[in-house]
Amino acid sequence: MALTPDSGQTREQQLALRKAAEQEALLREVDEAVRQDQVGTFAKRYGWALGGGLVLALAAFGGWLFWSDHREGQLEAKSETLVKALDQIDAGQVAEADAGLEALAADGSSATAVSAKLARAGIALRDNRRDEALALYEGIAADGDAPQAYRDLATVRVVAARFDELPPQQVVDRLKPLATPGNPWFGSAGEMVGMAYVAQGKDNLAGPLFAAIAKDETVPRTLRSRTRQLAGLLGYDAVVDVDQTLAEMREETASANAPVPVAAQ
Repeated sequence: MALTPDSGQTREQQLALRKAAEQEALLREVDEAVRQDQVGTFAKRYGWALGGGLVLALAAFGGWLFWSDHREGQLEAKSETLVKALDQIDAGQVAEADAGLEALAADGSSATAVSAKLARAGIALRDNRRDEALALYEGIAADGDAPQAYRDLATVRVVAARFDELPPQQVVDRLKPLATPGNPWFGSAGEMVGMAYVAQGKDNLAGPLFAAIAKDETVPRTLRSRTRQLAGLLGYDAVVDVDQTLAEMREETASANAPVPVAAQ
């Protein structure tokens, strides 16, 4: 996602392009982080594996949040260090990026520091240092001085990573405030809360929540499709537009049956 210098673009235009790309990467990461089991066994085997692309998306989101809080003329040096680290991650220079991020992370609870901590947590996950990553996420989630958007992201990530080992009520307690329509984390947090309700035998709470996610056009399509099936299994109708739903199902089937390119095998 590194931006190529363009003499025809202002710095503000370049940052706007970066922000758009990073938001798209975030949506992909959130969706992939919660897509694990077949619908038929979702209550017993719902897992939260952490994919290899996690580090990039987390770093990208941290960068986007940082730029949204950026105040011109005050954080220029630190912002350049952060952007450089994100570009190094893009280029596969993870060790070099981590060195720069470590220095930024030492700056308390500033936007720059928290962005760096999020990126370092992603790197730790990539390197299978799960305990270190979870400690970073928990620290951000509990930091009352950190911006709320950062704390919410850290909360979603740590609960997703520990979903199988947490008591269902703890999942509900931590994520329910985010599992509301209009919240940026409604889809991913809501799905985990719904699964926790299922584990508690509260299908009357899980079904309507899955249906609400399935009907929310702001939620990624694959997540909507999955929760629509979950709602149906629990006896709740989550179909708003039958024709649109059928078209989406046909597209998903075609995509699933598409041949895998040789280069990707």
